[in-house]
Amino acid sequence: MIRFLVPALIIGMAVPGVAGGLEGFLAQLDARARADLKGFSAQVSAQFNIGEGQVRTLLGSLPRPSDAFMVLQLGQWSGKSVDRVLPVYRARKGQGWGAVAKDLGIKPGSPEFHALKRGDLRLGPEGSGPPPGKGRGRGKGRG
Repeated sequence: MIRFLVPALIIGMAVPGVAGGLEGFLAQLDARARADLKGFSAQVSAQFNIGEGQVRTLLGSLPRPSDAFMVLQLGQWSGKSVDRVLPVYRARKGQGWGAVAKDLGIKPGSPEFHALKRGDLRLGPEGSGPPPGKGRGRGKGRG
């Protein structure tokens, strides 16, 4: 009996570390929004240059505050309005944010897609573009 219990404990201890990447970022956003929804709304409004009323409407129509952030982030990256992103989100939400991004035209090899998969996103003054130093070029000497 003890022989089976030890591996289970080791596996159980490793699970909390899995919460990094995109899911970790989204969980942090949700916690931040729960702690200060008004401040969260103001930051989202400023970052994506939309009115706080629009942010509140979006927050009220989605299950989690992080969903609102992601709809706006993917809209910014794809150059599509919230009205164009929401139907794609609703159709693909069970398949993950990568599927939504692809349907919006964000290429899997792009810096934005890699940032999405790593959870390398930000809410706040540092903005919401792809990570610094990740250009769109095709290698050295090409532009």
